[in-house]
Amino acid sequence: MHTLYDSDTYSVTHMLANAVAADVPADTLKEGEQLLIVPKLARHGFEIVDKRSGKEVYLDGSWAELFQQHISAWQLKTPTQEEVEDTLEQYAELAQNPVVLH
Repeated sequence: MHTLYDSDTYSVTHMLANAVAADVPADTLKEGEQLLIVPKLARHGFEIVDKRSGKEVYLDGSWAELFQQHISAWQLKTPTQEEVEDTLEQYAELAQNPVVLH
């Protein structure tokens, strides 16, 4: 999990799919070694929190790919904060889930 953006209005976090440890007999591994299995369908995504409304949206699949294109474009040409917030506002319109703290 990596926070990509945080302002008074929005927060954007990149969620990474993690590899999980496999159940393998201990005698087949070297000392301290652990076998990892990478998920066949690793789903990375982005969580966008609209701090004003207290709601969040999770983008995965094609929505995440589209958002990743915005991030790639921002890396080529550094946007203003207003440009970033305008883009995030468009995605935040999809937000339906209230932010809940555990």
